[in-house]
Amino acid sequence: MIHNQEVNQDLQGRGIRFIMDTDGRQFIPWEEIHSNDVVIIPAFGTTLEIESLLLDKGVEVQKYNTTCPFVEKVWNRAQKLGSEKYTVVIHGKPGHEETRATFSHSAKDAACIIVRDMEDAVMIGKYILGHLSREAFFKKFQERVSVGFDPDKDLIRVGVVNQTTMLATETQAIADYLRKVMIERFGPGEIKDHFADTRDTLCYATNDNQDATYQLLETDADLAIVVGGYNSSNTSHIAELCARKFPTYFINSEMEIKSSTEIHHFDYPAKQKRITHDFLPQKSPVKIVLTSGASCPDTLVDRVMLRLLAFFPQATPVESLLATW
Repeated sequence: MIHNQEVNQDLQGRGIRFIMDTDGRQFIPWEEIHSNDVVIIPAFGTTLEIESLLLDKGVEVQKYNTTCPFVEKVWNRAQKLGSEKYTVVIHGKPGHEETRATFSHSAKDAACIIVRDMEDAVMIGKYILGHLSREAFFKKFQERVSVGFDPDKDLIRVGVVNQTTMLATETQAIADYLRKVMIERFGPGEIKDHFADTRDTLCYATNDNQDATYQLLETDADLAIVVGGYNSSNTSHIAELCARKFPTYFINSEMEIKSSTEIHHFDYPAKQKRITHDFLPQKSPVKIVLTSGASCPDTLVDRVMLRLLAFFPQATPVESLLATW
């Protein structure tokens, strides 16, 4: 349903089966899905192709559709961009299920292209300004553009939307850069004809978490613990932000904290698990930043907090603190 192992394991324990994983690898063949099955559309939504396939089988789609309204807001904005003849530039991870869904819905109404980061945006900018060949463009983006995409006509009028869990600052930087490119090519007086303002498509839960993380970066702390699913895009971004200032440990539950001297955590840039010893400094007091991704249940964060507190017997009991609030 969401990118959190604890939540999904709980659902599986209740008998729910997953048709495919987040990268689209099939677990249950479509031939085994029938009209009397309950199929739940996840928070990230699904592609129009999958939705059509389910409808053709007689599966009730809308009744069990849990697509996040902020994801649907992006789709609606993309539809509006398409109706106004803008090309939709999607800032997202190409393999992420939300980005795949957004691409599918957007391509229905508009030419579309997916950009992973600023490096991709700069490549597009080079083409718009005539500094990149058509061959080089398609070598980079051929798997990330809609059918029939023609950069000569589809990159003169653009609007940016995003996978809602991307860093807001990165999406805005990409949009600002493309706006600057359009001004350079067409002049400031023509900007509204070549660039659409789409600053309000980021998920508020993701944005709140990111804003809170920037506030945390202003404090002094010995380390940071970030809790969430290892395949969660917004959680990984929060871990990256924290790592700019603190020794940061990205964990999926309190079970990853093996003892006061050993923690198992995920190295997101390297995409692998690591074991760190003596992660808690030998000092008093120890100041720990504890935060989580938007898809992480509060109960899970509470369990991590209690696990950490257990290593500090001199700490004020949580019950005593709550009683004073």
